Amino acid sequence: MATAAITSFATGLASASLSGARPLTRHVSFSTIAPLGGVSLNRAQSLRISNNVSVKATGEEASTELPEIVTKLQNTWDKVEDKYAVAALGAVGIIVLWSATGMISAIDRLPVVPGVLELVGIGYTAWFVYSNLVFKPDREALVDKIKSTYSEIIGTG
Repeated sequence: MATAAITSFATGLASASLSGARPLTRHVSFSTIAPLGGVSLNRAQSLRISNNVSVKATGEEASTELPEIVTKLQNTWDKVEDKYAVAALGAVGIIVLWSATGMISAIDRLPVVPGVLELVGIGYTAWFVYSNLVFKPDREALVDKIKSTYSEIIGTG
């Protein structure tokens, strides 16, 4: 009696696109061992049959629609008149951020400065809370100032 065994599958199946744009292909090798007459299995003749099996994903196709935020970013970028200036400003921003990170890292390695800066931050936070958040009239004034600043930046109002 002949037996068939699958000997290998291609690993590219996992990385293939399921969008239906191209069919998925599996390479399957079948190995059939058939004993010949009175010959022992050690000397049996092997017959290998290789087939290319083409499988197409069925069911729902993957959505090619972009997320809403990507669409908004593309629309905003299309409205920009001076794309070179915006790109240059972005590059300068990245360089400044990288420099600031290096400077903060250098300051953090100094023995006394990080502790002093923590005390300054705690002191400023305490002053801000006392002067703007503890009493109701101060909170209302802070909210009004934030709203007016927001409307000036946005350009409404």
